[in-house]
This record gives sequence, C-alpha cells and structure tokens, in this order.
Amino acid sequence: MSGNVFRYGAWRDGPDPLAPPYDVRAAVDEMGERVLAGDSLRDALRDLIRRGPRDGRGLESLRERARRLRRDALRRGNLDGAVTRARQMLDQALATERDSLAARDDDAARFNEAVLDNLPRSVSQAVSDLSDYDWSSAEARDIYRQILAGLRDEVVSQRFAGMKQALQQGDMSDVSAMLTDLNDLLARHARGEDTGDAFRDFMQRHGRFFPDDPADVDELIDSLARQAAAAERLMRLLSPQQREELEQLMAQALGEGPLRGQLAELTDNLRALRPGLNWGRGERMRGPADLGYGDAASALGEIADLDELIDQLGQEHPGATLDDVDVEAVERQLGRSAADDLRRLRELERELRRQGWVQRDADGLTLSPKALRRLGRTALSAIFRDVTGKRGQHDMRDAGAAGDLIGSSRRWEFGDDQPLDVVRTIGNAVRRRAAGRSATLPVRLEPDDFEVAETERRASAAVALCVDLSYSMYADGRWGPMKQTALALSHLVATKYPQDALQIIGFGRYAQTLSQGELAAIEPTIEKGTNLQHALKLAARHVRRHPGAEPVILVVTDGEPTSHLEPDGEAVFWWPPMPETVQATIHEVDLLTRFGATLNVFMLGEDPGLRRFVSAVAHRNGGRVFSPDPADLGRYVIDDYVRARLGRRPR
Repeated sequence: MSGNVFRYGAWRDGPDPLAPPYDVRAAVDEMGERVLAGDSLRDALRDLIRRGPRDGRGLESLRERARRLRRDALRRGNLDGAVTRARQMLDQALATERDSLAARDDDAARFNEAVLDNLPRSVSQAVSDLSDYDWSSAEARDIYRQILAGLRDEVVSQRFAGMKQALQQGDMSDVSAMLTDLNDLLARHARGEDTGDAFRDFMQRHGRFFPDDPADVDELIDSLARQAAAAERLMRLLSPQQREELEQLMAQALGEGPLRGQLAELTDNLRALRPGLNWGRGERMRGPADLGYGDAASALGEIADLDELIDQLGQEHPGATLDDVDVEAVERQLGRSAADDLRRLRELERELRRQGWVQRDADGLTLSPKALRRLGRTALSAIFRDVTGKRGQHDMRDAGAAGDLIGSSRRWEFGDDQPLDVVRTIGNAVRRRAAGRSATLPVRLEPDDFEVAETERRASAAVALCVDLSYSMYADGRWGPMKQTALALSHLVATKYPQDALQIIGFGRYAQTLSQGELAAIEPTIEKGTNLQHALKLAARHVRRHPGAEPVILVVTDGEPTSHLEPDGEAVFWWPPMPETVQATIHEVDLLTRFGATLNVFMLGEDPGLRRFVSAVAHRNGGRVFSPDPADLGRYVIDDYVRARLGRRPR
C-alpha cells in the first residue's frame, strides 16, 4: 500500500529467529576440551547450560537478572509504612477536628479539645480511644474511618487478588462465606480426602475472588500460601513496637466479626499444608518510600518468588534439570524474552540428549558413550598433531591388528580392518564389466569387488594403564594430560587394536578400575595416599585373565608409593614412605616380572624419592623409565604402547 513506511533494525525480543541451528557437536567438543584440560565433566556440562550457546544468554545471565530485581525490591521502601500512614492520617484527622473545634465557643468544644490533647502516643491506642468520639468535623470523621477501613481492605486484598470489587461495595458477607468454604476445602484436603469435585464447586461459587484461575486445589494452595507467608514475614520483620502497633490496628480493622478468626484459621491451614515455605525468615527492606501493608507484603512475596527462582536457576541440587525451572515464573518475574531464553536452553539440553551426546543418571547429565568416543578421538588427534615432526611419531593409518603381508587376499567382509588389495579389487570390477559385455569407462566399484590383503596375525596385548589420582597430580597441572592420555589410549585400542584388552586403573589411597565415562567424570580429592601396590595388584589380575596376550603395564605417577593394603583390605598411609609400603609394592612388581609383564613407568616431576624407586623397579623388571613433560605424556605413552605390543618379550 502506498504511503506505508517500513523501518528495519536488529531483532531485540528473544532469540534471533533467523539464526542458524546451534551446532551441538561444537558444544560437545568445547566440553571435551575442558575435560581434557583437567576440568570436571559435570562442571563443563553445567557451564554450557549456565553460559548458554553463542550469545551467552544462559542460566547465569537469567540468574543475575533475578538477583538484580531482588536488590531493587529490597530498596523499594520501609516495611512499617502501614503504621506510619495510620499516624499521618490520624494527625490529619486531629488537625482538621481541632480547626473545627477552635471555631466553636462552647464547653463541649473545650471538652473535646481536652480529650484530643490527652490521647496516648500509641497510634493503635489513640485510634481505639477515638472509637466512641463524637466528631465535630465530618471531614475529620471520614479521615479517621478511612484509617481502619483502608487497612482492612489492604489486609484482605493482599491475601485475595479478586477482593477489590467486594471491598469497594463494602459488603463483607460474601468474603466471609468464601472464607468459610475455603477453610472447609483445605481441611478436607489435609485429611487426604478426594477434593476434586469440592474444588470445582468452590470455584463455581467463588471463582471471581481468584482471577489467576487455579487448575486444582494444590495450585490454589500454592498461590494462597505464598501470599500468607509474605504477610507472616512482614510481621516478623517489624520491630516489636511496630509489630504490636500493626497487630492492634489490624485487630480493630477486622472488627469483632468472623473475618478475623477466619483469616487466622486460613493461615494455620496453609502453614500446615505448605510447611516448607519461608514463613519467618526475611531481609530488612530500605528505601525512601513508606510502603503500606499491601505493598510491603507484595514486595516480600516478590522477593520470596525471586529467591525460589534464583535457586531453580542455580541447578545446584543433585539430579538438577532445566525441567525443574518454572517457565511461567521466569516469564512473570523476568519477562517474555527471559522465558524464551530458558526454552531455548531446554531445547539445547533435549537436543544433546536426542542426538545421543549426553545421558542422565542419578546425579544429573553426563556424557554418553558416543560423546566419550568423540572425546577419545579428539584426545588422540591432539596427541598425534603434537607428534608431527618429532621422533617416535606413528602414522595411525598403518596401525592395526594385522602384521606383515603374506601375499594372498580374500573377499572383503563387513568389519574387516585389513588393508585393501587395490589391484585385485579393480581387476574384479573390470572382469565383472567385461562379463556383462560393457567395456565403457569409468569402471564403477561395487561391494562384491573389494578384496583385502591377508596379513600375518600378531598376538594381542593385555594392557593395564595405571594413572595416579593423588591430589598432587591436580595441584601441579598434571590432571588434564593424565586424562587426555588415558582417553586417547582407550580410543586407540578400541579403534585400531580391538583384539587388545585395555584396563584403566586409577590409584590414590586405594586403586579402582575406571571406564571411559568414569575417567572423564572423576574429580580430584584431598585424600592423601599413592597406593601403587593396590594398582599393580589389579593390573596383575587383569593380565592373568588374558594368558595368551602380551602383558603390558604402564604406570603414570608423580610420587613414590605412600600407601599399601593390609591383609584385612584397609589402606595404610604414611609419609615418608614406610618400609612396609615399599616392600609390598616391590612384591607386586616381582609377581608381574615372573609372569612376564613389561612394566614401564612414566615419571612426572623431579621427586628424588620417586626417581630412586622407579630406577629400582626398572632394574628388577627390565622395563623402562620415562620422564616426559606433562604436555608430552600422551605421546610417550602411545609410543610405548605401540612398541611394547609388537612382540612378546622373552621370559
């Protein structure tokens, strides 16, 4: 249409609708880099959600917005505004009344002036003493009546959002009837009765008082309990004198009718049904304004809702998931764009799970086997990327289960990892084309054409990689290289040497076997002890389960043994190492030596005691000792594994 003017600008309301789909694999690689650098797996996963994809609008951003709103709410005003406002209105009424009395020249006027001059200083007591006072000024009388009527309206409307119209009409009978039915409904629910029909009947009669339209009785209780808890916190946060003044004013405002008792009964019912809510704790509010009862309670309720939202966004409890975060609460407190950000993070988490990169266990999200394979491949690639141009490098395209070519070939079968016989494969394709009387080019290969070159079979290896998990490995920056090395070796064995049997053994005060996932997720502890004896005992058990394989033991450590197992299975730690610890460890070394296992030690650091110990181990076992920099650890271990498995060492 002519005359229309269009303006274009950056999209500012929620995620960019034209943004390309988020690369989930890039997120997995980013987490993998952190794990390989030594960070906790769960921290890496949690930080991805906290930080958010691309633009950094993650949970931490939402949490900071909630904290900022909470700080603003705390500065909104003073909580004792209800008493302050009552005093101001009382002073205004008394001033107006005195002006009216001063214009009169009779004894009754002088008597009333004396009554006003002798009113108590307490606002609530003064309001009470004036209940039977014969006001001379109609304006002053109206102001006085508004003190209690306004407070009553604030008390009731704070608890029930839909009370405004009923209160304006001045008819409290409907309010009282609703409270009677509500308390009866809550009492039946507390007794465990089926209240579905009763709730529907209640909402049909009194639904106008609840504009938020709760779906069931639990939702109704949640809404009412939050308001009641805010009112309770308000009273507890006032000083004793302020609380006494406000309680007396509220008692007068609610009068002697049933309303006062019904509200007290409702509070008791809600407290019993929702005891976990914050009914008594809170923070003092400060600000230039004096908040009335309703505004003060509303501010405290908002702060409580923000506290709950901040806790949900923190995701600190075990098994935390984004499904625990209330999207409606986020939209209510932080706005629609924040709710859109949360929905996007949920989609990211779901996509990670749908594509099989993460899975959930009792403690929360963790990487799946698929992601761990990618992590191992990344670790192996990083190691061999660093190997380029260095001595000892290995071209992994030639690594595998096969040995030297023996001159024959056979048809390719699914799962074969032997090298292709290119000449025979192409020859098969040419002969197939000729038999079909079609000699045109190009020649197209089909699966039946492929042949693999048969190779000499080599013996498999039983490999035990023993990695030191003591705290010194983490403190000295060796935790990440250790993880990278173990994951890379695990991936190499699984993909290039599937006939080999690898077991990863971590040792601190005790030793334990570790899967890829357990290794990626393991975190350092401050527990002291380097129990190499226990690790070698588990390694010996592993290699003995594979008697026909080449036994290879690889040990990565930065300290001499300081712990060993007693006959009862308990670990004993002492520094400096006790002779019993050294003897127990050497005993395991001798058993492995008699079995024919090669034991190579990768010594990190320059501990003189460790150097003496590993030299003695190498002398007794015949293995080798390496002293690599942590950054070169993976290259050394992979190189030594490939060399060690080439053939059985004479026993």
